[in-house]
Amino acid sequence: MSNLRIALYQPDIPGNTGTILRLAACLGIAVDVIEPAGFDLSNRNLKRAGMDYLASVTLTRHITWERFEAWRESTGRRLVLASTKAAEPYTRFSFRSDDVLLFGRESAGVPDHVHDRADGRIIIPMAGGQRSLNVAISAAMIVGEAIRQTEAL
Repeated sequence: MSNLRIALYQPDIPGNTGTILRLAACLGIAVDVIEPAGFDLSNRNLKRAGMDYLASVTLTRHITWERFEAWRESTGRRLVLASTKAAEPYTRFSFRSDDVLLFGRESAGVPDHVHDRADGRIIIPMAGGQRSLNVAISAAMIVGEAIRQTEAL
């Protein structure tokens, strides 16, 4: 099991969240959901995307951003934000084995005060004229690179 963690800031698409939970279960990575989510976390679309993997994922729900930050600071973990506003490509970032990889809302990313709290900000370089990748695809790419660098599996 990896010591990396995935954090989702107020996710608003249940299918994407379910896919990320399935990814985390298969790779042995814990997930933190920072609420409020834009859907009921027992939503059937979440369950369909996560299939029977949901029982295998370590999921922690944080009622607010402030509660999540208090938990994170108490553990001494670094927060690494995936953001379209970042400049550093994720493949050039030096991941640590206990990083928390934060992904924003599909519809709006994260607010500035969350962006400002990140210890690292990374981007997935894309072809010109494109806005962003699906958050589940982004999570898979970034988690894969973090695992490769830290040999977490």
